[in-house]
Amino acid sequence: MQAEHANAIQSNPGDHPRKPSRANRTQRQLGVAEHPGRNRVRRLAELAHTLLREAETLASDKAFTEASNKLRTLNISEGVDFYDEVKSFEINLIKLALQRTGRNQAAAARLLHINPTTLNFKIKLYGIEY
Repeated sequence: MQAEHANAIQSNPGDHPRKPSRANRTQRQLGVAEHPGRNRVRRLAELAHTLLREAETLASDKAFTEASNKLRTLNISEGVDFYDEVKSFEINLIKLALQRTGRNQAAAARLLHINPTTLNFKIKLYGIEY
């Protein structure tokens, strides 16, 4: 700010130096560069992307919570079809991994720590549409 004050004195020797406007100080504090429109659009895009990822995380957390609540409501005394429960769990887990990876099977397989061909087999076996 002192450099601007000195420049103002040199450029207008007879005039009183002017303080930078409040808007200029705010832009400098926020780090807005020469092209504020582009920076704002880029920042908005980044914020939108962050919000979208957070919404996806919340949705998947909700799905996980619902699935775990379902497990708590199982009546073990009446018996449980183990294979149906495992199938349901695998389907939900595969869908969640595909959702998190933008439907990329290779990335979903890495996320699940399984071979991509195994993931592809299970997708076809269970008829998972994504």
